[in-house]
Amino acid sequence: MSTTGVQVQIFGTKKSADTRKAQRFFQERRVAVHFCDLAERAASIGELKRFSQKFGVEKLIDRESKRFAEMGLRTALYGEERWLTILADEPLLLQQPLVRLQNKVSIGLAETEWKEWLG
Repeated sequence: MSTTGVQVQIFGTKKSADTRKAQRFFQERRVAVHFCDLAERAASIGELKRFSQKFGVEKLIDRESKRFAEMGLRTALYGEERWLTILADEPLLLQQPLVRLQNKVSIGLAETEWKEWLG
């Protein structure tokens, strides 16, 4: 796959080491990066659904995050739609980074998968 004209979308925060690694991975391969800082602007429910359709909503939730503990969600039993609403409202509950290249998506640091995407 030629990287000309290809743009990857990365959702994460500047504080996340894995998000920074993802940005560096694509920049080193001359792939244009569109960074969506979750600390400034949350991902939409529609965007989150792309990831949950492939991985399930459970994979999107960072149960180790400080925000997860602060919100007292350890015992929460919500359905997928409710979780998507919560994640859209509270983006710091998301695993980072969320990466999208055209119709391909990944959650977390997935360099092996990204290399396959770029062929």
